[in-house]
Amino acid sequence: MALKATVFKVNLQIADMDRHYYQDHQLTLAQHPSETDGRMMVRLLAFVMNASESLTFTKGLCVDDEPELWDKTLSGEINLWIEFGQADEKWLRKASGRAKEVQLFAYGGRSVPIWWKQNQQAFERYQNLKVWNIAEESVGEMEKLVSRTMSLQVSISEGQIWLSNAENSVMIEPEILKDIQ
Repeated sequence: MALKATVFKVNLQIADMDRHYYQDHQLTLAQHPSETDGRMMVRLLAFVMNASESLTFTKGLCVDDEPELWDKTLSGEINLWIEFGQADEKWLRKASGRAKEVQLFAYGGRSVPIWWKQNQQAFERYQNLKVWNIAEESVGEMEKLVSRTMSLQVSISEGQIWLSNAENSVMIEPEILKDIQ
């Protein structure tokens, strides 16, 4: 019998001073059986950093031709395509051709610099690609906030992200490895 996804309910209160975005979001996150809590929280962090009324989670790991998070227009154009992990160049080429902007959230600690060194030159040709690195310590701290029902307050200012629940607070400073040209 196949394992089913674990469902998480998230109430987010976002105050993003950098983008002047202040909104509450009620989200339902499905965690694939093979997905770690840390990866799920990186997905949530990507949502927080790009939050809008039209940003949505897709079917994720179950679908090959979609990102896990995207922002589409009503006519179906893809404004933002968001990927996670240490993606290969072929996949990002496809995404860059289909979307106005592509963001990759890399995580994985010590393996990220090795992966980045191997791929940096190839990624430079994609002018609509932005690559973030989320530090291993930050991912570990975000894992402490995980529960089946989460109520999180988010404050973003000058590139620093504070993610808090009733008991804990985590400060995250995502590193930009490659910015949009």
